[in-house]
Amino acid sequence: MVALISAFGLVLAVELPDKTLVATLVLTTRFRGWPVFAGVCVAFAVQCVIAVAFGSVLTLLPDVVLSLVVAAMFGLGSFMLLREGFSEADEAGEDASRSGPSPLSFMRSAMTSFGVLFAAEWGDASQLATASLAARIGNPVAVGVGAFSALVVVAGLAVFIGAKLRSRIRPKLIQRCAGFAFAGFAGFALLQLAF
Repeated sequence: MVALISAFGLVLAVELPDKTLVATLVLTTRFRGWPVFAGVCVAFAVQCVIAVAFGSVLTLLPDVVLSLVVAAMFGLGSFMLLREGFSEADEAGEDASRSGPSPLSFMRSAMTSFGVLFAAEWGDASQLATASLAARIGNPVAVGVGAFSALVVVAGLAVFIGAKLRSRIRPKLIQRCAGFAFAGFAGFALLQLAF
């Protein structure tokens, strides 16, 4: 129980001010909440399994590779959001967050959310903390459950806030802000290469 509580507290403290919360919030302003939450939770589950399975070995991955992958994913997301945000298309007909429910739109939203968060979590403080705790405490299941639970709480908070913002702000404005935010994340990941 100590391992679970330790992992939950540590990961929650690390993730609340992190890019993960912001990325999930931004995705929720673009897509419906449930598919984003589902995609993000699956990404977190996979990342927790990886962190626990490899323990402290993850800390040995080259920072350059991690930063480049993260920068590329956020850069691609920024390009797609900005292209759509500055397009001349009719907002009412083109906004995926307000379109009718369909398996394709749910799957597209969930897969986009999965991809963005899966890439963003590589080398993230929560992943490294989970790996370190699993290696140090020696109870990988409890550490994994605690870390995953904290990540789900953060994702739920971000989805809730994002859904509230989506209903009050024009879709094109949301897409533009999200695109610039993702560009900032990509720039930050590249900046980490210099240090």
